[in-house]
Amino acid sequence: MRVRPFAAIRPPKDLVTEVAAPPYDVLNSEEAKAMAGEKSLLHITKPEIDFEPMLKDDDPLVYDKAVANFKLWQQNSWLVRDGKPCYYVYAQTMGSRTQYGFVLCAHAQDYVEGRIKKHELTRKDKEDDRMVHVRIQSANIEPVFFAFRHHAELEQILLDCAKGECEYDFTDENGFGHKFWVISDDALIERIGRLFETEVPAFYIADGHHRSAAAARVGAERAAQNPAHTGDEEYNYFMAVCFPEDQLKVLDYNRVVKDLNGLQPTQLIGLLGEHFDVCCKGEEIYHPEELHCYSMYLEGKWYELRARPDTYCKADLIGKLDVSILSKYVLDDILGIKDLRTDSRIDFVGGIRGLEELKRRVDSGEMKVAFALYPVTMEQIADIADNGDIMPPKTTWFEPKLRSGLAIHTF
Repeated sequence: MRVRPFAAIRPPKDLVTEVAAPPYDVLNSEEAKAMAGEKSLLHITKPEIDFEPMLKDDDPLVYDKAVANFKLWQQNSWLVRDGKPCYYVYAQTMGSRTQYGFVLCAHAQDYVEGRIKKHELTRKDKEDDRMVHVRIQSANIEPVFFAFRHHAELEQILLDCAKGECEYDFTDENGFGHKFWVISDDALIERIGRLFETEVPAFYIADGHHRSAAAARVGAERAAQNPAHTGDEEYNYFMAVCFPEDQLKVLDYNRVVKDLNGLQPTQLIGLLGEHFDVCCKGEEIYHPEELHCYSMYLEGKWYELRARPDTYCKADLIGKLDVSILSKYVLDDILGIKDLRTDSRIDFVGGIRGLEELKRRVDSGEMKVAFALYPVTMEQIADIADNGDIMPPKTTWFEPKLRSGLAIHTF
């Protein structure tokens, strides 16, 4: 993989907790406005919060404000450029688990040619919005989240660097820990680049499909505008945090449905019995225990659903996913939900919220039934991406999210 170090624009150590912020797509505009302090990066990533009344996020005035705020943050030295191109190490801690990744720049052509591998489809409107932000700033304000397959030496470099002096060390509002180290040694920078170039055949997009696509489109746009284009210009590269896949954990991504498609609860349970072994677990929250095992919450009770072997083929990478089995035999066949992307009768709940959130939404009367899934693995994601397949919508939930504002790449 083609990678390169970069001279990051980032906050001084004493301001990092004031500047760093959740990603743009984690908060809605009202939540961002309530959270953003004076120096918060949210004024750059969600600048609609600076207007009263608040404007839509795609208003031209909002884009202009994003550019003005980025310049202002640098003028005020709330964001400062490093003196030389570096790689960086970013560690995130959630509970007892810590994952270490390289902050670097990847080449947009590797995305175009399929070496940066995706497992989700993108929406053009979201791509277009991200593309405008990259274009007007000539910068990647927020990183994308990549994984790479196990590589012993690169993983050892991460651990060795983490023994050195830490540049940032803080805990966010969710209780997740964030640490950041600077790799400025020229020999080590050269070694890291060489290892990625010669021994890492692919990156896998864990989170950031739209940002990756937008960065590649801006790179192509700049190339078309440059008669002397060589492919080595800075606009060909975009910022990513790359984690070894064996350090990552994918959380479950669960479903709640507003109605039973005209069925009575006993009828639903009866129909489920055609393809699943159904067992009532009572009122205590029940978590799926393994692949092809689900939990369902209906009328105050939890049920175990176990998919029978004839519901999937082991050789079918997509068909044997639990989301595929649930969609085919339950959401589509029984509940009449044909398109997960557009049907207003279904909603999705990330595993970070816990199964308590599923129970709450059903008990409130907002939803009628909830389904919890066993999470997919990074190995499944990589295998599907290697095969050129696309996962169904709302399959993966990664946590913790990358904190924005620890590093910015400009071109």
